[in-house]
Amino acid sequence: MFIIQPHYHAIARTTQDYERMAAAGVVAVAEPAFWAGFERLYPETFIDYFRQISEFEPTRAAQYGIRHFCWVAVNPKEAENPELSRAVLAKMPEFFAKPTVLGVGETGLHKSTPNEIEIFEAQIELALQHDQLLLVHTPHLADKLHGTKRILEVLRNFRLDPNKVWIDHVEEHTIRMVKDAGYWLGFTLYPITKCSPRRAVDMLERYGRERTLVNSSADWGPSDPATLHECIFDFRRRGHSLQEAIEVFHNNPVRYLGQNPKFDMPLIHVETCELGLAKLP
Repeated sequence: MFIIQPHYHAIARTTQDYERMAAAGVVAVAEPAFWAGFERLYPETFIDYFRQISEFEPTRAAQYGIRHFCWVAVNPKEAENPELSRAVLAKMPEFFAKPTVLGVGETGLHKSTPNEIEIFEAQIELALQHDQLLLVHTPHLADKLHGTKRILEVLRNFRLDPNKVWIDHVEEHTIRMVKDAGYWLGFTLYPITKCSPRRAVDMLERYGRERTLVNSSADWGPSDPATLHECIFDFRRRGHSLQEAIEVFHNNPVRYLGQNPKFDMPLIHVETCELGLAKLP
């Protein structure tokens, strides 16, 4: 099976994780800009970070036959300093021209403060000005419902193509409002703070697979890229066909990310694939 990991923080992972993912069928990853776990103090720190995920990580992934793409943004957890954030935003357009950069993300909200909203709006404007895809982070745990509602309110103030917007970390109590607004949505598989593989399959079965991405994020916290494969195994165990699995875990990322021509991977159909001399089941 061919798998795309659409949200993966490779900078926090070891090279062995690339090796494991390649052995399990992952052919591409996309790495959003992420919170470092502490507040960065200088614009140059962000710029060097963007250089690392746009220049170095593609070479590390390529050693295992995996294509690496990325996004650039100021994460909402670091948006409380508008002066610093705007200095970073001023440099972001330089990265939009790089061959592996797909858009603006993760932006969004963490605590839904005025400063966070100001920088979120500024990054939406930047994505519109440069015709970039937009990846939106929703808050965790108790703040998720309020934060997701606030995000949708902010997005409604812009003339966005909803097909170019991906709202991530969606769960049972927020999925319907995101779907009804016409945006892409993502399930993030985490062992503690977000969604389990089984819950993700439950939501796929209840709400359908259209405009839906599944990722394991995998950062410096308790996480594991293999949770994506656990989700695929559970999806297949429940009787879903191989083509249905490919639609969710490969073709949907191609449909969304492929709106940026840099992400030039083809859709996969079972009838066109062969394993040895036999057609795939």
